[in-house]
Amino acid sequence: MKPLNLIPADVNIAFIVKRKLFFAFSTILLVASIGLVLTQGLNFGIDFKGGILIEVRTSEPADIADMRTKMSGLGLGDISLQNFGEDTDVLIRVQRQEGGDEAQQEAVNAIKGVLGEGVNYRRTEFVGPQVSQELLEDGILAVSLAMLAILVYIWFRFEWQFGVCAVLALVHDVISTIGIFALLGLEFNLSTVAAVLTIAGYSINDTVVVFDRVRENLRKYKTMPLPELLNISINHTLSRTIITSLTTLIALLALYFLGGEVIRDFSFAMIWGVVIGTYSSICVAVPLLMYMGLDERARGSIAGDDTEADARP
Repeated sequence: MKPLNLIPADVNIAFIVKRKLFFAFSTILLVASIGLVLTQGLNFGIDFKGGILIEVRTSEPADIADMRTKMSGLGLGDISLQNFGEDTDVLIRVQRQEGGDEAQQEAVNAIKGVLGEGVNYRRTEFVGPQVSQELLEDGILAVSLAMLAILVYIWFRFEWQFGVCAVLALVHDVISTIGIFALLGLEFNLSTVAAVLTIAGYSINDTVVVFDRVRENLRKYKTMPLPELLNISINHTLSRTIITSLTTLIALLALYFLGGEVIRDFSFAMIWGVVIGTYSSICVAVPLLMYMGLDERARGSIAGDDTEADARP
């Protein structure tokens, strides 16, 4: 059985020649993302701006839609509901109310009033500004440490030039994802941080595949000009990259449209991440190698003792 190839095996798209166009687009995307975050800000969820957590258990499977409708008219601002564990268990998150503890308690009482009898309130907690600030700092730290770990991994597996290019591409993906959340006003919470970390993992996996082919071709075609070598490396892995991205997108689109409101923002972040991660692996990470000093000495170090004859593909 022949392998599935959505892209012809002999394809030769001139990615490296168009690198300045890709860099210009990425620069505009990054500047716009940073500008949106600075001017409009992010729509932080309860995790990062504080609020009320209420855990309830119903006698029968909970009707999330009905509960959400009842609470939407209370004027309490952002309210999110989600099942966890059994289908009778519901976690309710309400944004922090203006005022002190009395205002928070009034919000809890209002929710209890609309939910009525037959609901067991198992836990009620108030997430204060200090806790939410710690969660935000921990989220930033988690993303930063992930970037550092990826840099070290790529550095040891390949060369430092590859590590720097991979991390620059990941920063591109993370900033653009945050920017799209600022643009659309989507809720930015711990689930979004999890999505960003997942995006980083997906993107680096795709980048490593292309980098591995680059390293292989550096050993195989030692006298080939670097732009041509990088271009054929991208084209050799293009079919695999497109198939992987499309299959991942199919699953994510199903989650987005059928998974319900609770995971919709997470699914959207993942969809955007797959698209922008695929783009950055092809159009940012590899073309950046042109400017990382892969001269004859560096290429000789990567090639090692391999003495295979140079031959054009």
